[in-house]
Amino acid sequence: MNVGLIAHDSKKKLMQNFCIAYRGVLSRNELYATGTTGRLIEEVTNLHIHKFLAGHLGGQQQMAAQIANNDLDMIIFLRDPQHPAPHEPDVNNVVKLCDTYNIPLATNIATAELLIRALENGDLEWRESKN
Repeated sequence: MNVGLIAHDSKKKLMQNFCIAYRGVLSRNELYATGTTGRLIEEVTNLHIHKFLAGHLGGQQQMAAQIANNDLDMIIFLRDPQHPAPHEPDVNNVVKLCDTYNIPLATNIATAELLIRALENGDLEWRESKN
């Protein structure tokens, strides 16, 4: 499965901790992330991550293109709703595209836990028939 990882600045440490906790599950999948998030995850987990540009430099647009091409099977996007990013239209586009193409999306740690457990249990295998 192809898993996309994005985190706003205030959520990057939370994303690192999440990836440490679920390193075993994540290591069995292809990981894609916006640049800074991917680098920070790699530093603490030694997981291999395909990195796009930093989110504000076009990484979220690159991630959106992957979604539109049905190249990602799930997205974990830890957003900070209290501090909208200057590139908020790109953020909203990722969410809109996930809804359009039926890509499972977690925007908070509670839903991320549910999705990662579903991934671990094989509950997202229906995505393979979609590709």
